[in-house]
Amino acid sequence: MALRGTSVVRREDESLLRGQGQFVANLAADAAWSPMAHACYVTSTVAHADITGLDVSAARSAPGVVDVVTAADVDLGPYPSPNPAFDGAIVRPMLARERVRFVGEPIAVVVADSPAAAMDAAELVIVDYEPLPALVDPEEALEGPALFDGMAEPNVVIRMSLDGEQADFASCDAVAEVRTINNRIAPCPLEPRVAASRWADDGRLHHVNAGQGPHPVRAGLAKILDLDRSQMRVLSRDVGGSFGAKARPHPEEALLGWLAARTGRPVMWVPSRTDDMVGLVHGRGQIQYCRIGGTRDGRITAFQVHVVQQAGAYGNMGAALPNNGRAMLAGCYDIATLGFTSVSVLTNTTPTGPYRGAGRPEAAAAVERAVDVFAAEIGMDPAEVRRKNFLQPEVFPLTTRTGMPYDTGAYEASLDAALEAAGYSALREEQARRRADGDDKLLGIGLATYVERTAGIGRSEYGAVELVAGGRIVARTGSSPYGQGHHTSWAMLIADRTGVPMDSIDIIHGDTDEVPRGEVTGGSRSVQLAGAAIWQASATLVDQARSVAATLLEADPADITLDTEVGAFHVVGTPAVSVGWAAIAEQLAAAALGSDGGSDGDSAAGPRLLHAEEVFDSEAPTFPFGTHVAVVEVDRHTGEVELRQLVACDDAGTILNPLLAAGQVHGGLAQGAAQALYEEFVYDPDGNPLTGNFADYPIISAAELPFFDRVVLETPTHINPLGAKGIGESGTVGATPAIQNAVVDAVAHLGIRHIDMPLTPQRVWQAITAATGNGSVVA
Repeated sequence: MALRGTSVVRREDESLLRGQGQFVANLAADAAWSPMAHACYVTSTVAHADITGLDVSAARSAPGVVDVVTAADVDLGPYPSPNPAFDGAIVRPMLARERVRFVGEPIAVVVADSPAAAMDAAELVIVDYEPLPALVDPEEALEGPALFDGMAEPNVVIRMSLDGEQADFASCDAVAEVRTINNRIAPCPLEPRVAASRWADDGRLHHVNAGQGPHPVRAGLAKILDLDRSQMRVLSRDVGGSFGAKARPHPEEALLGWLAARTGRPVMWVPSRTDDMVGLVHGRGQIQYCRIGGTRDGRITAFQVHVVQQAGAYGNMGAALPNNGRAMLAGCYDIATLGFTSVSVLTNTTPTGPYRGAGRPEAAAAVERAVDVFAAEIGMDPAEVRRKNFLQPEVFPLTTRTGMPYDTGAYEASLDAALEAAGYSALREEQARRRADGDDKLLGIGLATYVERTAGIGRSEYGAVELVAGGRIVARTGSSPYGQGHHTSWAMLIADRTGVPMDSIDIIHGDTDEVPRGEVTGGSRSVQLAGAAIWQASATLVDQARSVAATLLEADPADITLDTEVGAFHVVGTPAVSVGWAAIAEQLAAAALGSDGGSDGDSAAGPRLLHAEEVFDSEAPTFPFGTHVAVVEVDRHTGEVELRQLVACDDAGTILNPLLAAGQVHGGLAQGAAQALYEEFVYDPDGNPLTGNFADYPIISAAELPFFDRVVLETPTHINPLGAKGIGESGTVGATPAIQNAVVDAVAHLGIRHIDMPLTPQRVWQAITAATGNGSVVA
């Protein structure tokens, strides 16, 4: 029986559950990394200031200190800009030199024999500041003063627009506007940006990090440290979360190799939770001005969005995220005219970067809030407005007005399925009854029908499979997992292709010495790219083995077939006589021993007997879609919101493993709900972070979430041989606007048109009070 499409339990979890995971911090007990030194960064406590004094003398003489380094000691260039289109005047030093621009910016680094000694010594470093005015609000920052000299526009990293397109509101019967804030949030991986570097006996830099793939990290470090990639080995071991934020090595990580060379010792860095909350990039952080118009019978004909993107103190990847909003501007709707502009703005806050969905949730939030506002303007049910404007299945594939090559779409089917699962008509009846009765619990129903782009960048990936002794198969993948379940997924694909049992298949990843190439694991790309590469390489391996089987069976290779149910080759029509993978391996090993050539390489499991590799190049991204329905209860007296039900109908093409897909969706829904209801990284007017730890920054838990109701919809794509699309970020794309729409819907009869996220009790109560004139609301 084929494994694809079945719920195979994750096989990578046992070691983690038994405490046998191999995380970066475990290297401290590894003899090869002894004597380990530990780095602790001294970071700015002021959002914007000139550094007028820096005294490290007491730290240098503290017990256990190996070295103390400031910007004056570092002979490296600046931290590279991630985008050549950004204003070139924005330059980030590896350590702050004369000026600091956000709380958490590294100024100096202490290297000591132990983490405790490094932290104690770091507290002895004295930094004198001359404070400067802090810019926290991005719209105010557009008025200056500029944070860098020589900028083309004060504090503008980049502007973007939709060339050749303009929304036409002149002919609209109805026009509605809404200003939304897509709140700044902290990624909060449980394992912070831990990393370690050492110069090994082979003369190369060995670097281990907790990121999203070693090959992009190697490329980034090589550029910063001025090394050839062949001079480096980068490994990604078990990883305790990332959500996009650890895709690129941060300055603190990049300095470790330089520090290891300077001190002559391996150096590890494990930041504290607070250090990571203010130092690791933040996500989202947009102000969206949406204007939407159309006819009174529900047709949307014009949609315009202007985005003000918080870039933070430097031009990190977050400044480019409005590009994804531009690409996915109209979502799943057939809108005749579109317009888009954006400006990415520097502020004295933590730089922003990609966070689960990376611009696509922001795009969905804009259009889905706008559709609800338009529905309210014309007095039509928001489900019906969506239904009237969906792109229809027969138009696919198509290229949208924003240039996106949508592969498949059945948007109305996803809406119908989600509404049925939620019991939408009954919910509307219950809502009407509660309003008529003056119930203290206001019922709200929110919808969001989304389409998102997966495998949008880096559309190629490496996969290889090889036969080793005993008939085992070893696979190498360029996609390095951090919770996605690649060990299970790739073994399923290989088992289906070869008939070799999953427990006889080993997966190797996360090592630039073991895997020749690879890309970042992000953008929900793994199955459709890395999985496709593994799938095709496995087919090649079968073809190679067929020739060996033909020799053993004394038949023509064209007459040999593989029975994948038992993993054995036989002549077509005579299955009684067959040879399995172990016999093929034995034959090849004997042949190798009898020649001078030997095998064509070694594997971790022994000599490589057969080998097939593939680089799968995708012709385009894929475009998963779905509909989420959220049901909330709002306490009219306190503003407290309870998420009562969340229905998610998600398409991701052909599903490889429903259990893994469900886990991905559940995680995304939880994070989407968290942004809608709880999470926001907050600064005071002077740029001081007010939510720098888990005591102040609320993380959602199971206690705040209902059981999720999932509806599976599969529309296979033609873009890859598996028919698969991405699934890992869809939950954050659909859930957030669905929940926000639900809360607004709960209080809409009070005259409230919009409430910004997070929808905290205080914010909702203030909206109710403002609408009714008092805090004790009656219907």
